[in-house]
Amino acid sequence: MIEQHKKFKIALIGYRLSSGGSDRVMARLSLFFEKQGIEVHNLIVIDQVTYPYAGKLVNLGLLKKYGNSLFNRVNRMRVLKRYLNENQFDYIIDFRFRIKPLQELILARCIYNTKTIFTVHSYLIDHYMPNWSWLTRLIYNHSYSIVAVSNQIKSRIQSKHQLKNVVTILNPIDIIEIDAKKEESIDLDYEYIIAVGQFENPLKQFDKLITNYALSDLPQKNIHLVILGDGNVANLESIITAAKASKWVHLLGYQDNPFKYLAKAKFLVLSSQNEGFPNVIMEALAVQTPVVSFDCPSGPKEMLNGKNGILVENQNWTELINAMNRMINDEAFYELCKQNSRESCNPFLIETIGKQWMDLMNIK
Repeated sequence: MIEQHKKFKIALIGYRLSSGGSDRVMARLSLFFEKQGIEVHNLIVIDQVTYPYAGKLVNLGLLKKYGNSLFNRVNRMRVLKRYLNENQFDYIIDFRFRIKPLQELILARCIYNTKTIFTVHSYLIDHYMPNWSWLTRLIYNHSYSIVAVSNQIKSRIQSKHQLKNVVTILNPIDIIEIDAKKEESIDLDYEYIIAVGQFENPLKQFDKLITNYALSDLPQKNIHLVILGDGNVANLESIITAAKASKWVHLLGYQDNPFKYLAKAKFLVLSSQNEGFPNVIMEALAVQTPVVSFDCPSGPKEMLNGKNGILVENQNWTELINAMNRMINDEAFYELCKQNSRESCNPFLIETIGKQWMDLMNIK
């Protein structure tokens, strides 16, 4: 009798399946893993689901609706532990921010009961690991692996905490999903550049972007600035008014389908102080939209090569203005970037990145 191949079971644990970059990565990997014949369980702790995903959904966020008392938090941990014990997963992959050291120590040492992979999606590694290296090592040094989404993040973790089990796996994009959504129509009757991110996140620096956009050649050429994202718009609206740019700057809020806006933009601009591995750059390139970005830590320099966009000295706003002007005024360069953008996404395709995950877990 021929022995059948074992079917692997993986638990993907995240905050939600909506809005965030790490959430989108989790959703995309669930779809990839299921196609490989892996049984996938998605466990989330906030009741928000908008991204397409595959596998079983375990929504612990529903329990949170009854309150967030100590008793409720302990109960959610108990439910999680019971579920993990009942299902006997081969791997657990944790995509969450991890900012409560005691809670994370309990999860890593007492709740997670199999080979565990922890992901780090920001150059601000303190959002994932305690400042105290002895505690970070206590939480993480026994784990199967720590996956950093950029080489700069990997180096920072190794330098600060001396962990030996860190690898780099970049974020994936799903060309099929993007191609299916990019053709949807939008109700904008002007040329525009685009920025994407949560308004309330000061690291995105949309306030400074608006001010410097107003100083560029773009308003004079009637090329608008569109910003997608959610949050309190009052502060940005005051910046827009002060910059006398109300005619040209548009806050469109969070969009379930950002790809249709990216596809029709002249270029994407990323003005962050720091990132992890900004998915939006890859998504723009995938729809043949060039990119202007600060060379912030981390991620942009691993995607932009001078032939698909412009990498600007980090936090040099004068050079950012010059780069935006060049994209509009240097037609030959702009067309070169546009022609090269899609091909430059090949290293980040879900098939390529997914195989790296399979290799890490030794799943054939």
